[in-house]
Amino acid sequence: MSNTITVSANNPYPVIIGRALLGELAPLLGEKVAKVLVIHPVGLSASAELVKETLEAAGYECLLAGVPDSEDAKRVEVAAFCWTILGQADFTRSDAVIGFGGGSTTDLAGFVAATWLRGVRLIQIPTTLLGMVDASVGGKTGINTSEGKNLVGAFHSPSGVLVDLDALQTLAKNEILAGFAEVVKYGFIADPVILDLIENNLAEATDPSSDVFEEIVSRSIQIKSNVVGVDFKENGLREILNYGHTLGHAIELAERYKWRHGAAISIGMVFVAELARLAGRLPDAVVDRHRSILTALGLPISYPAEKWPQLLATMKRDKKARGANLRFIVLDDLAKPTVMTAPTEEMLFAAFQEITA
Repeated sequence: MSNTITVSANNPYPVIIGRALLGELAPLLGEKVAKVLVIHPVGLSASAELVKETLEAAGYECLLAGVPDSEDAKRVEVAAFCWTILGQADFTRSDAVIGFGGGSTTDLAGFVAATWLRGVRLIQIPTTLLGMVDASVGGKTGINTSEGKNLVGAFHSPSGVLVDLDALQTLAKNEILAGFAEVVKYGFIADPVILDLIENNLAEATDPSSDVFEEIVSRSIQIKSNVVGVDFKENGLREILNYGHTLGHAIELAERYKWRHGAAISIGMVFVAELARLAGRLPDAVVDRHRSILTALGLPISYPAEKWPQLLATMKRDKKARGANLRFIVLDDLAKPTVMTAPTEEMLFAAFQEITA
């Protein structure tokens, strides 16, 4: 059995959630597509070959592009490598790109699809929890520069997303837990039932074979769908999805993208929770709940004090800033996100002191 959530963005598309979903791939591509480029991390080469065989059996010409793992994929040199393959194979606007991998791979694939001939058909097949609940849904694509994360990108909706939970069965447990940072984010900004499910039975909540896990994934994707359906290009509501990400992205840069995204976002969420508490907006119990849930998931909630000057400088270049003013998504209470604009550097430093190691 599969569950389909329709994302009603600028071009509506289905997110199909279930198990053993490769049979759904050809219908998503449609009959007009002739050639397909599958962009995948080199670590998933064997699995990518199975995708290729499935596509060729359905009558498509399929090429594979193996790219580096994790954030190393999100470089302009890697995008250029993919463009070269598309050009040499004479891909036209009626052909398609598939992103097969984690969030970094789907970000890259989306950017390549958005920029080739100003936009070709895109299918996302995320293979990590982070990719399933966040990166592959919503149409935000991007690559990194030496100055920061996702500073170059485009909005480009996929034609469909296949969330095959079977892909997580061989994923290392720590990779699954890292993906839970984004899941916890959804719980705090929109759906506290997610937090209840995690707290009530941590083992089932983090087991990809369980019904509870599938419910958590579906609830997370539904929130993302609801938000991007209203605000595709981040002109308002979509900003709430950046909860914890301003400091989180700065930490990722400070760590030269060697940290898992979820680990950095976990610290970022505790930081903005402390910021909201200092501003008198968020009750102590909600801040403490951040710490307890993230700690139970094995995610970090502190960072070295001496890194603050570098983190502050990076945040000032963040794409969510407006001129010289920093902006943070904070909570007034559970499921009540709002924007805090231009907090003083003294307040930011004080909040950071609450999370220093």
